[in-house]
Amino acid sequence: MEISVIGSSQAKLGMPELGNRELGFINLKDGFRVSNDRVCFGKNIRWKKAGMRFTLRAIQSEPVQAEKHSGAGRRSKSDGVRLFVGLPLDAVSKDCNSLNHARAIAAGLKALKLLGVEGVELPVWWGIVEKDAAGKYDWSGYLAIAEMVQKVGLKLHVTLCFHGSTKPNIPLPNWVTRIGESQPNIYFKDRSGQHYKECLSLAVDNLPVLDGKTPIQVYQSFCESFKSSFSPFMGSTITGISMGLGPDGELRYPSHHRLSSDGKTQGVGEFQCYDQNMLSVLKQHAEASGNPLWGLGGPHDAPTYDQPPFSGFFMDGASWESPYGDFFLSWYSKQLMAHGDRILSLASSTFGDTGVTVYGKVPLMHSWYGTRSHPSELTAGFYNTAKGDGYEPVAELFARNSCKMILPGMDLSDAYQPNETHSSPELLLAQIMAACKKHGVQVSGQNSSESAVLGGFEQIKKNLGGDNVLDLFTYQRMGAYFFSPDHFPSFTEFVRSLNQPELHSDDLPIAGEEEGTQSMITSQESSVSMQAA
Repeated sequence: MEISVIGSSQAKLGMPELGNRELGFINLKDGFRVSNDRVCFGKNIRWKKAGMRFTLRAIQSEPVQAEKHSGAGRRSKSDGVRLFVGLPLDAVSKDCNSLNHARAIAAGLKALKLLGVEGVELPVWWGIVEKDAAGKYDWSGYLAIAEMVQKVGLKLHVTLCFHGSTKPNIPLPNWVTRIGESQPNIYFKDRSGQHYKECLSLAVDNLPVLDGKTPIQVYQSFCESFKSSFSPFMGSTITGISMGLGPDGELRYPSHHRLSSDGKTQGVGEFQCYDQNMLSVLKQHAEASGNPLWGLGGPHDAPTYDQPPFSGFFMDGASWESPYGDFFLSWYSKQLMAHGDRILSLASSTFGDTGVTVYGKVPLMHSWYGTRSHPSELTAGFYNTAKGDGYEPVAELFARNSCKMILPGMDLSDAYQPNETHSSPELLLAQIMAACKKHGVQVSGQNSSESAVLGGFEQIKKNLGGDNVLDLFTYQRMGAYFFSPDHFPSFTEFVRSLNQPELHSDDLPIAGEEEGTQSMITSQESSVSMQAA
C-alpha cells in the first residue's frame, strides 16, 4: 500500500488570498486521493500497519498572475478561525527517545498542510519527560516532533499534561507513583475510599509531598525546563501552550472517572473531597464558620457515580439549597478555582516573555443542565445552578491571569442528547461564552470525541459563526479513524467550508478554470519514500 503526497508551491489561482496556496494530490492505491482540495476514497486505510509505504513528493510550479477576483466581496482567510489538529496522544514513546507512528505522522503533517490547516496540537506528558527522577528531563522525542512541524511549515500548540491516561496507558512519573504507594493521600479519594491515581489532589498543591518539594514547585521547574529546551521554537513555531489543570487536563475534579453501569445514562458523579488533605482543609473551614459538624465530609445523601439526581442531595428543595449546601458547594468550588489560579499564574509568569499565548481547558459538564441543581457541574467543582452563575468566577480567573479558555464539546447539539439526562451542551456553552465575553476572555474550541458525533461538523460550523468570536479551533485527533474513508472526506469538506471565500456572483470561477489550473503545474519532482514501522 502506498500513499503519495504531492505539493505544488506558488500556484496562483486567480484570487489573491489563494495566490500562494499549495495544491495537493494524495494518491493511495485502493485508498484515497486529494486533488485540488477534492478527496476521494476507496478501501480502508490503517494508521499503523506493517509494510505501509508513504511517498512524499513536491511538484514545483511557476507563479501565474491573477487576472481577476481582485475586488472586495470576499472574506479574507485571516478573518476566519485558525484550525489546528491534535496529534496522537502517544506520538512519543514512553522512554521519549523515539516516535510512535513516525512515518504516518510525517505524511499526516504534509496532508494537513496541503489542506490549509494552520497547525497541530502536541500533548507533552509529565510521566514521559520526567519519568524516572525529579528534575531529570528528557525532551528528545518532543523536540523531534517540533522540528518535523517546523520543517513542514505548520504551527505548534503544546499541551503540558500533568495528569495520566489510561487509553493510551501513560501514568504519572514513576517516582511520583512510588511516593503515592506509601502516601496515597497525594491523590483524590471518593466517599467509598477509592483513590483516583491519574492526577494529584489539588489539596497538596503547596505541600512538600514530592521529595521535599511541592507539586507547584515541580510544575514550575518542568515549565522552566520546557521553556529553555524549546526556546528556538517559542513564539515562532510554538504559538500556544495549554496548561494541564486536572483530570484529562481540564479544570475540574475527577467526579466522573467511572463509567455508568448501564453504559447509557450519565450519572451525576461524586464529590472528591475525602482524601486526608481535602478533609483537613474542609474541617478548618467548617470550624472557622462556626459549624464544625459540617467539616466531617461531603454530603451524606449525595448519589453515587452513575445514579440520577432524583433522590437525596440534588432534588429540588433538598440539601443543596440549604445553608449547609451553600457552605459546602462554595468551599468545594473555591478550592478548584484556587488551584486553577495557582497553575495559570505560574504559566503566565513563566511564559510571559516568550511570545506564546497561555491557555487552560474548562470542561463542558452538560448532563443534567436542564435541572435546577445542575448536579454534574456541582460534583465537578462548578457552583452553577438555577440560583447562580458558577462560570463568572471561572472567567474572572482566566482574565486575571491573561489566559485564553479552551472549551470542548463544540460538536455537540441538544438534538442528539438523551432525553433522560436533561442535557443541553448548547445552552451550557452559551452560558460559559457569555461569561467570557463579559470579562474579555478569548475562547478557543475543541470537539468532544475522536469519533465523529451525529451532526458534529455542522454544529462546529454553527459555533464558529454568528456572534461567536473564537481564537482557534482544535480538532481531535489524528489517528486511524481520522484518516479513514468514514471520516477524512468529511473533515476535508469541513476544512474547505472554513476557508471558502465568500464571493459575489461575478467573482465565481469560470467553468473549466479549475481544470485549467492543473495544466499550470510543471514537473520538477522530488520523492521521499518512508517505510512505516
